[in-house]
Amino acid sequence: MSSAFRKAAKSGQRPHRERAQLASRKKLGLLEKKKDYRLRARDYHKKQNALRALQKKALDKNPDEFYFKMIRAGLQDGVHVVKQPKDEVTPEQVKLMRTQDIKYVEMKRVAEAKKIERLKSELHLLDAEGKTPNKHLFFLDTRREGKIQRAFQEFDLATHLDTVPELVNRVYNRPTIATLQKEAVKGATDPAHLKVLLLSVKNQYELLKQRIEREKAMFVVAQKIQTRRDLLDKTHKVKVKKETTNAPAIYKFKFQRKR
Repeated sequence: MSSAFRKAAKSGQRPHRERAQLASRKKLGLLEKKKDYRLRARDYHKKQNALRALQKKALDKNPDEFYFKMIRAGLQDGVHVVKQPKDEVTPEQVKLMRTQDIKYVEMKRVAEAKKIERLKSELHLLDAEGKTPNKHLFFLDTRREGKIQRAFQEFDLATHLDTVPELVNRVYNRPTIATLQKEAVKGATDPAHLKVLLLSVKNQYELLKQRIEREKAMFVVAQKIQTRRDLLDKTHKVKVKKETTNAPAIYKFKFQRKR
């Protein structure tokens, strides 16, 4: 009955309230309560303990000790920065090497190579950028040196090629005048249609460029997977060249005579 009596007695007591800030000190802000002081005190002591631990670690440190961060880290504009090593492989390459087998990668690379050959056979690379321009030399038969300048001025390229002047600058599909008189012009001649065709050809060349880059990436992944497989051998090996994003690592294996 004693516990029940105490509970009944407490229910009638006035609730305890912490003192509020005095009216004359309201300019100083809210009065700090005990729970606020407790949080502030814990944070202060935590920081002081961390500082003491760092001071002890600095005092106990051996000045002759070497560790790799001495050469892999430094200060840049007053900020401690750790030098990150260059990525030897791209995230896509890592994902492919971990999830796919070399046979699958090689199959995809061969498929891309076939698509590239098909696109090349369709486009013929007639107007490809970066192509070495061809040279077409014409030799004039002049007996005297005085006629060279005059022959050069009177030389008409359209008449010599037997075509119209509008087709002189074309390096392909340049019909002669006789062919144009016998047969009608085939294909689109309207400027709007020609613009659409040029845009389509440009898109095809862009697709070809993307497929070539994809095929090269697949080839690099296949080489890296094969290199990792070769490293499983117990033969003694020495790394000659580090791995890069565009090439696998190169190792020199000890020669062993096969029985």
